[in-house]
Amino acid sequence: MHEINMLEIVKVSKTFSQPDGKVNVLDQINFDLPSGASAALLGESGSGKSTLLHLIAGLDKPDSGSILLDGALVSSFNNKQWNALRRSDLSLIFQQFHLIPTLDVMDNIQLQSRLAGTVDQELLAYLITRLGLSALGKRLPHQLSGGQQQRVAIARALLHRPNLVLADEPTGNLDGETSRSVIQLLLELTRETGSGLLIVTHSHEMAAYMDHRWQLSGGRLSRSLTSSLET
Repeated sequence: MHEINMLEIVKVSKTFSQPDGKVNVLDQINFDLPSGASAALLGESGSGKSTLLHLIAGLDKPDSGSILLDGALVSSFNNKQWNALRRSDLSLIFQQFHLIPTLDVMDNIQLQSRLAGTVDQELLAYLITRLGLSALGKRLPHQLSGGQQQRVAIARALLHRPNLVLADEPTGNLDGETSRSVIQLLLELTRETGSGLLIVTHSHEMAAYMDHRWQLSGGRLSRSLTSSLET
């Protein structure tokens, strides 16, 4: 059966202006992600991997090329269309968690779904249980450990059942054991909810859990030779 690509990137380029001239960060990038699959985007600091993730999320625009999500040419979307897409079909998880400091755990988790107009109470209860957050519902973000805050961010990202989850160094602020626990939970939950997952990371260990691995270097994208781990 022919795989349906949820995400397609076609000849995408991006340059940034520097005092000594323009820097070609992404050079004719081609990439695709099948529906429901996971992938890691590897690269050294400054390689452009976060830039590519931001282009996919609509936080920046490519200089040239096309980005398609579920067949829609999102690289031509306006701000209103992008906001609607991020409320419904797209979620982002960041290294810094980005929880609202004045909202407790339950309200932080439900925030994005409420903006979309509905909260799936059955899925909410399931995510809270699976992520070990049942006893933390009334706590504020500053009362949580880093790993707990990241699990809240994951629950928030998955509650509205997005087609695609984008994660930028999602375990970058966590210790090794917590990182492995968080990434395995994230993978299990995205598989269970049917969401695709694309993570940006510099860690080959974290990347090895993904279905597909890509390396970004010198503005070019290539398949990584990282081996899969048993999960």
